[in-house]
Amino acid sequence: MATPRRQKRYKLKSEINVVPYIDVMLVLLIIFMVTTPMMNSSVDVQLPQANAKSMQQKKDPVLVSVLQDGQLYLTLSGEKKELVDENSLKVKVGAFVAANPEVNVLVGGDERGAYGGVFKVLADLQQAGVAKVGLMGQPGEPQSQGKSASDGRK
Repeated sequence: MATPRRQKRYKLKSEINVVPYIDVMLVLLIIFMVTTPMMNSSVDVQLPQANAKSMQQKKDPVLVSVLQDGQLYLTLSGEKKELVDENSLKVKVGAFVAANPEVNVLVGGDERGAYGGVFKVLADLQQAGVAKVGLMGQPGEPQSQGKSASDGRK
């Protein structure tokens, strides 16, 4: 006697397959990670290097960039950088510091530029009423503790 064969019937699932969505999200994440650094609209300034600790900022600082040819760029609290002259630098920074006296003002000068350009900006900021000014730089390569800087030079 033959036993009746049972046919397997598959039951429909009412669940969403999320694997394709995860794949699409990962591809989008990679695209954004690659394109975001390219969207940085900055001014090319080669800052000098130093072995110093970085400062902790409570608020966005006022940034003044001095290029090699003496052009000045001003960034107020994370806004877009704008090309300014000496008079408008004094006026804008003076008004901003008067409204917010605890804001940090940082000056970044191109290491290939003349020292006189940075010195003039420091004098202009003092005339604008800025009490404290910091200088920006790139972190330098750490030196070994047993050697001085002149030991490795020839």
